[in-house]
Amino acid sequence: MPSAKSEIEVKIAVESAAAARKRIRAAGFAIHVPRVFEANVLYDFADSRLRAQGKIIRLRQAGKVYTMTFKGKSQNTRHKIREEVETTLEHSEAVRRIFSELELQPVFRYEKYRTEYVNGQSRGVITLDETPIGTFLEIEGPPRWIDRAARQLGFSPDDYITASYGVLYLQYCKDMGLKPSNMVFGGKR
Repeated sequence: MPSAKSEIEVKIAVESAAAARKRIRAAGFAIHVPRVFEANVLYDFADSRLRAQGKIIRLRQAGKVYTMTFKGKSQNTRHKIREEVETTLEHSEAVRRIFSELELQPVFRYEKYRTEYVNGQSRGVITLDETPIGTFLEIEGPPRWIDRAARQLGFSPDDYITASYGVLYLQYCKDMGLKPSNMVFGGKR
């Protein structure tokens, strides 16, 4: 059954995965979902109407699990807040065919290694994302919990990033003088 909720999160750029793991463990968090490779594909119409509206349709493969997600337009606050509707899929090829029939096409691919952490009384989750453009923490949960978890990890609201990985990738390409394509490991664009 699909789940609809408000996704509330921030990203924080960190120096390395090893340093982040140390901070996370020191703050009392433990692995909830072990490190897994994720391949994500964003879909849009030829006229980019979803992007223009700040909306996303994503197909994600994490290990052997496929998930389809719709994300609504983000609210402009200190934390990234947006509607999120997602469901796991039994047959990803069927969804790709449906997307094709609806004239939705793949527009951006991005990859990462993700590890999820929680603590005993957790009302949220901390993820460690290792991406081709750097390492990031995502702290997701109620706003006050996010702020408290960030403080426990040694960060403040000044460190918060509310941009998507797509936007961060475009900025990275601009800073590095690269032509944007897909945010993938190993140079396969």
